[in-house]
Amino acid sequence: MSMSIEISFSKTAKISGGLVVALGSLSEPVSAAARSVDPAGQLDKAVKVSGFTGKPFSTADIIAPVEASADRIALVGAGDPGKLTPHDWMRVGGKMFTLIRKAEKVTVLLGDGGSASPEATADMALGLLMRAYSFDLYKTKKGEEDENGSRKLTVVIQHEDAAGCKKAFVSRQAIADGVKLARDLVNEPANVLGPVEFAARAKELEALGVEVEILTEKEMKKLKMEALLGVSLGSVRPPRLAIMKWQGGKPKDKPLAFVGKGVVFDTGGISIKPAAGMEDMKGDMGGAAAVTGLMHTLAARKAKVNVIGIIGLVENMPDGAAQRPGDIVRSMSGQTIEIINTDAEGRLVLCDALTYCQERFKPQFMINLATLTGAVMVALGQHHAGLFSNNDDLSQALSKAGETTQERVWRLPLDPAYDKMIDSKFADMKNTGGRYAGSITAAQFLKRFVGDTPWAHLDIAGTAMGSPSTDINQSWASGFGVRLLDELVRANYEG
Repeated sequence: MSMSIEISFSKTAKISGGLVVALGSLSEPVSAAARSVDPAGQLDKAVKVSGFTGKPFSTADIIAPVEASADRIALVGAGDPGKLTPHDWMRVGGKMFTLIRKAEKVTVLLGDGGSASPEATADMALGLLMRAYSFDLYKTKKGEEDENGSRKLTVVIQHEDAAGCKKAFVSRQAIADGVKLARDLVNEPANVLGPVEFAARAKELEALGVEVEILTEKEMKKLKMEALLGVSLGSVRPPRLAIMKWQGGKPKDKPLAFVGKGVVFDTGGISIKPAAGMEDMKGDMGGAAAVTGLMHTLAARKAKVNVIGIIGLVENMPDGAAQRPGDIVRSMSGQTIEIINTDAEGRLVLCDALTYCQERFKPQFMINLATLTGAVMVALGQHHAGLFSNNDDLSQALSKAGETTQERVWRLPLDPAYDKMIDSKFADMKNTGGRYAGSITAAQFLKRFVGDTPWAHLDIAGTAMGSPSTDINQSWASGFGVRLLDELVRANYEG
């Protein structure tokens, strides 16, 4: 994000020049706070001409009347503020950014008509930050169409309980930074972000108090992670396994565990993908990006819980050393896998990472995230992630967190009948069950590596990259999973 945004909260704010943004409601489109900027009383007339009614997420941008204390007055509708959810307030903040993106200094007046609690105000500020994100690191020229230039935007939000807003915003800032990190990682080109470089980015979390351990290829060979290592055989770039540990709870408490697929680029290997659209496969590490962003958020807001984040980092390339269809590999668990399709590689990375996580840390639960199958997009499109789980309570908690954050999930079935589709004539299993039920058979594959540990698999192929633009995200990479899992942890596992 090239634009630097500084958000502060003040009980009183002196308004002179610049831009004022005021919230309006259906009952009072022009709030008393907005009128106070225009002592001559011309604002109501200008707003009436604009057609602004205060309905939710509507906007009006008005050149301030000559007597006004600001140069511009912009209005954002909140409808009935008492009925807005936290995500709705984020949308209000996102809409607000569309009005202020070219300003340098902005004063935000909540007023009586759009009054908000400190928590709601902090959610609004979070939405503004998330909508402001852009990835233009590699653009040498900034055109008129670029929303965000390399400059600073100062936003002062006026609220009677400024101290309460500031306190509530601490956790929202942590969320914004975690989502930004996840988006940055997914947006980075694969020639810049390989397994080693990704691991180095994870290592930077040590500045927040996260313990980070990086396993090399040599160390993974000793652990007999042949499934994960097999994916990396065709690449000149060595694989890595990054283990991130946040100790925010009691020492004796079992940790929560999150595991991410980190295929930094996926050609499909010997079973090579079609050329069209292959450039998007730089985002095939969206699961690892989400886990890394989550660990940043939890550490930055000092979450009172013990958490493990594990990401398997590989590149899937075809060359003379690459694994072939028909090869058989032995996973860390000892189970053998026949490789039917080298493009079904993410589950090979995850199965060893899940085994390692379970054996070493014995967590309360394991949740893995992966841009795993195109089939999940056929089933659910790009508005829900696929959820598979061996535990109803964990599934319900994830679904509730998804509704709260609007990073929604939809539970799909696991059933022994699907296991038959991945049975192999030559090994314990094969790595793909064919065209039908592709997301389900991938989940059935992973289920064989989790034992009795409560576990959920999130297939985020449709939601982590190339997802539809929203009021809080205009980026190709959405950062999906960071807010969802932070809410899961906050609502269910922190004392």
